[in-house]
Amino acid sequence: MAVYGQQPQGAPVPSRSIDARTLWSGGVATALVVALIALVGVVVFRGVFGIPILAPEGDGVWGDVSTVWLMSVAAVAALIAVALVHLLLLSTPRALSFFSWIVGLATVVAGVAPFITDADLASKLASALINVIIGFAILGLVSGVARSAVARAVRNG
Repeated sequence: MAVYGQQPQGAPVPSRSIDARTLWSGGVATALVVALIALVGVVVFRGVFGIPILAPEGDGVWGDVSTVWLMSVAAVAALIAVALVHLLLLSTPRALSFFSWIVGLATVVAGVAPFITDADLASKLASALINVIIGFAILGLVSGVARSAVARAVRNG
């Protein structure tokens, strides 16, 4: 006799099909988008509002190597999110719920992190806003790509 929620002994375990090419190509596109969000954020806050984020004011609108660092970290975070959602889709029930919680909490951490620095308040707020927008972009884009990858695998499977 099977207990609710358990498979009978010897029954095949249901699996979820994932179109990995769709998932990872969408993940690379997400990495590009969030890197550009970081760049736009720096340009807007430094150029339009004159807030010296990531570099001293004398470094101009584009900032310095820290801008490239932020863009790179955003892109790597997106790729880590794709790896995480891939793992969750393969192994976890309600994978996208867990993914949303994990990325949401990481976004909170990224949004709060600038406030532990010695920067002025405007720089902290600008950095926090950029971080939160990047987190929301990763959450929305990777979740959508994951849904598409599962749906495509089902249609093609």
